[in-house]
Amino acid sequence: RLYQIPFGMPNCEDESEARTLYLVGDFSAPAEFFVTLGVFSFLYSMAALVLYLRFHSLYTENTKLPFTDFCVTVCFAFFWLVAAAAWGKGLSDVKAATRPSTLISAMAVCQGDGVVCNAGTTPAMGLANISVVR
Repeated sequence: RLYQIPFGMPNCEDESEARTLYLVGDFSAPAEFFVTLGVFSFLYSMAALVLYLRFHSLYTENTKLPFTDFCVTVCFAFFWLVAAAAWGKGLSDVKAATRPSTLISAMAVCQGDGVVCNAGTTPAMGLANISVVR
């Protein structure tokens, strides 16, 4: 929900106050899907672990239970691939929306003749990139 994040822009005409701009975009849906699927996968794996260790005889005697477990695991694997792809796309959109050159081009004060605007630093996205790889 980048539209909720404000940032200040200097106002060269009236130096006493700065204008507040907001980022553009809402990329929360892919992130929420990715996290929700991760939580459900963790809970299912814990339940399966209890089933494997505590109720091993039930698992080996019943022929439908291993097949059901296999089908649920395949579904989780498919949805994990979809969620990772969705979060990867969402992350690339977040990077595009927060790129310093994009922010500078949105500031009207930087569009004047002879005005040079410079971004201080480039945002570090290393941990966000790792989240997609996992």
